[in-house]
Amino acid sequence: VVPVSGEGDNVKVKENGQIAAAPFGSAGILPIPWMYINMCGGEGLLASSRTAILNANYMATRLDKYYKILFRNENRMCAHEFILDLSHLKDHGLSEDDVAKRLADYGFHAPTMSWPVHGTIMIEPTESECKAECDRLVDALITIHGEIQDVIDGKVGVNDSPLHNAPHTSEMVTAAEWKFPYSRETGAFPAKWLKENKFWPTVSRVDNVYGDRNLVCSCPTVEELME
Repeated sequence: VVPVSGEGDNVKVKENGQIAAAPFGSAGILPIPWMYINMCGGEGLLASSRTAILNANYMATRLDKYYKILFRNENRMCAHEFILDLSHLKDHGLSEDDVAKRLADYGFHAPTMSWPVHGTIMIEPTESECKAECDRLVDALITIHGEIQDVIDGKVGVNDSPLHNAPHTSEMVTAAEWKFPYSRETGAFPAKWLKENKFWPTVSRVDNVYGDRNLVCSCPTVEELME
């Protein structure tokens, strides 16, 4: 424990032993990897790494004919993660945001977006995912590719695409009015298995940039907390 609040001139020494903002960072992070490493052991860590790399390359291979995959070696292999290049979507009025939000209709949290390359999504299946779960995400991305292609081919306008209007909440699907040209089933149940196990997004599309620039707090006001 380093009882300081930082380095440099005029640094105020902490009296309570906290190490937040100290040179060694947050101690709360350290027990998690320590326990994981100790529980796995040498053989377990090797198996874990191999499984993560296998999962990533299996998924990348299945998606190869649908998406451009960046940073593969001469054998077309990747490490434990792979990056889908979606930068070309902007030429057709779409973006990686649309793919990420459409994945919510399939019950998936969006992968890492636009890092380390702008206009991409980075998928890291890790060692904990079974083949069935990897296939579920791949199948969703293949279906999404078909929706992308419909826009590129001019079969569907951008504003009329489920990609542009995703995600679709239960409130939208059960409302008396359905304002989209595609069916409610296409919007909320784009895969058959979703009818057996559906995780509903709680909110529909939001303005990401506005949300980043304007803090909207739903917590009680300071005055309410003082009462």
